[in-house]
Amino acid sequence: MSKSLATARATTLVRLKLANGIEGVGECWGMPQVNIAMLPLLKSYLVGTNVHDIEHAFASMLARHYHFGVQGPMTWSISGIDMAAKDAAGKLLGLPVHRLIGGKQSATVQIYASGGYLTENSARDFEPQIEAMAKAGHRAVKIKIGVSPDNDEDRVSIARRILGPDVEIMVDINSNYTLDLARESITRLAPYKIGWVEEPLAPQDLAGYELLQRWSPVPIATGEALYTAFDFKRLIDRRAVDVVQPDLSLCGGFWQGKQIAQLASMEHIRLSPHVWGTGVGLAAAVHFVASLPVYPHASNIPRPTLVEYDLGDNPLRDAILVNPLGQSGGAIVVPDEPGLGITIDWNAVERHVVR
Repeated sequence: MSKSLATARATTLVRLKLANGIEGVGECWGMPQVNIAMLPLLKSYLVGTNVHDIEHAFASMLARHYHFGVQGPMTWSISGIDMAAKDAAGKLLGLPVHRLIGGKQSATVQIYASGGYLTENSARDFEPQIEAMAKAGHRAVKIKIGVSPDNDEDRVSIARRILGPDVEIMVDINSNYTLDLARESITRLAPYKIGWVEEPLAPQDLAGYELLQRWSPVPIATGEALYTAFDFKRLIDRRAVDVVQPDLSLCGGFWQGKQIAQLASMEHIRLSPHVWGTGVGLAAAVHFVASLPVYPHASNIPRPTLVEYDLGDNPLRDAILVNPLGQSGGAIVVPDEPGLGITIDWNAVERHVVR
């Protein structure tokens, strides 16, 4: 991305077992070593708790231990535990997660292909990435920009030339700009018909987001680095964003994700979940989006709620699942099996475990 190159992914899987042996699985953002350090504290709230009452335990954790920081590992851990609890509860009741969190309004969810990454040699590597997107027939894509406004326009012009006029192109700056630079970049990019500009500013710059959203001819998206509905409320109350992007493995799981979606709906703001880790997080995002109402739309939906589908090499998404959620024709079929509807290949997980 614009700030640095990544050489690895790190995420944490959660296994939560009910007294009758039913097991649920979830995903926490962040390094396993850090999340595991939270486990002795969090377990004291969970052991003996009815799985259907677990959100009350989470509220107690945040209320009592706010000194540990809400924007960090405690909320990462809660996120993955909540995912696993919903998976287990669904298996216990024989219901898919989307039926537990709002009901199924769609049999499929639409995706956008996330690629066009910055590399050690972007001049060589960028066009082949875009050509692969075009060949695959993706109708909505996201590319990385944010090195400089000049470079942004170069990359977007190449992408538009290769993808043609009808593919929706979103761009991701990964918070590398100040307000003036974001304005300069957006001014250059607006003629290329951009779907949204993601994370143009640092997540802490609420005033900057408010000014930018008022000015920008292109929709502004952000939220992958925000925690709990409280962070999103500050952004949404100021109408400082057009698309909110909670990551369920970080923001507080379905517990907080539902509240964030309600806040966005009340202010008629679009939502698109950020997904970056394993196939567990992807499955959670699919159930989440499938459960959301299409309000204020009805039969005609101008732009469907999109789930991020990363095109990078990621064995944690596909190889660790017996039944990975592949996309076809720009959509993922929503699982109807109990829980998240996925099965973990723990032997495959073992090949990637950090000890």
